[in-house]
Amino acid sequence: MATNLPPQYFEAEKKLKTAKTPQEKVEIYEELMAIIPKHKASEKLQAQLKTKISQLKSAMEKKSVVARHGSSYIIEKSGAGQVVLLGPPNSGKSLLIKSLTGANPEVGDYPFTTKSPAPFMMKFENIRIQLVDTPPLTIDYMETGLAEAAKISDGIIVVIDVASPDAASDLENVILKLREKKIELIPTDREAPATVPPYHKRTIIAANKSDLDPDGEHLADVRTLFQGAPEILPMSSIRNEHTDSLKQRIFLMLNIIRVYSKAPGKKADRDEPFTLKRGSTVQDMARAVHKDFAQSLKYARLWREHSGAYQGSMVNRDQVLEDQDTVELHL
Repeated sequence: MATNLPPQYFEAEKKLKTAKTPQEKVEIYEELMAIIPKHKASEKLQAQLKTKISQLKSAMEKKSVVARHGSSYIIEKSGAGQVVLLGPPNSGKSLLIKSLTGANPEVGDYPFTTKSPAPFMMKFENIRIQLVDTPPLTIDYMETGLAEAAKISDGIIVVIDVASPDAASDLENVILKLREKKIELIPTDREAPATVPPYHKRTIIAANKSDLDPDGEHLADVRTLFQGAPEILPMSSIRNEHTDSLKQRIFLMLNIIRVYSKAPGKKADRDEPFTLKRGSTVQDMARAVHKDFAQSLKYARLWREHSGAYQGSMVNRDQVLEDQDTVELHL
């Protein structure tokens, strides 16, 4: 007897590829359970879904127990990547978060306004990237949890107040404090060594409040002292100056690509791309769509923007993908 799943089942199943949290996945699996026709042929599928729901709920309960005893600085990753903002007091981290995301974190003109880490989602074209606002650090103090959050992140933005005459020393203090915690800041185009410690983290230095340093005197001091350091980007979050450039650089820092999935005879879904590490192959893409697809994949067709070489061309599973490629998988 055939299961005869209705079209609504497959539409709901598509949501799994964009689900970021265990709770979201549980809700989708429960929706699938409600859609499945209840008869003998669907009993195996029902059992599989029940098992997945049970496993996810069990993992969530264990994680909750760990979280209560662990560091409050560890934020569950969401979106295409997680970037942690670090900086000294009054550098403007929260205002920069507001400028990049449109959210409304607590912003004040006094030190230590941010008392605990908070995640926010930044939209970049057709993906979202998680930014984590954090309490300030100084040469004298940095909580262990803050260092751990930096170590597990996909990248770091160090925010300094470039209008301050102490901008260079503030940046040096951040670098030294992170080095003390075995965290080394590297440019966004440099490959991080696989061995740790130290933890090499791709970094952008946001020289905030550049509108208050009109002659660029303090910015010049920073650049002179930190030649060869991560890129230093002057900007003004209060005026929204260069925020688009910063978004682009954050995306490049994550070293990821967006790949669109296409069913035969249909248009690609360009609103919800898969995000993969740069250097990923067609087989990696197939695995991201479904863990079983990587084994059953026969070949794929590839469309590549700005290239006449790939316009529905047949490629094998080892084909390396580029940003905004469209892939049609054939199993």
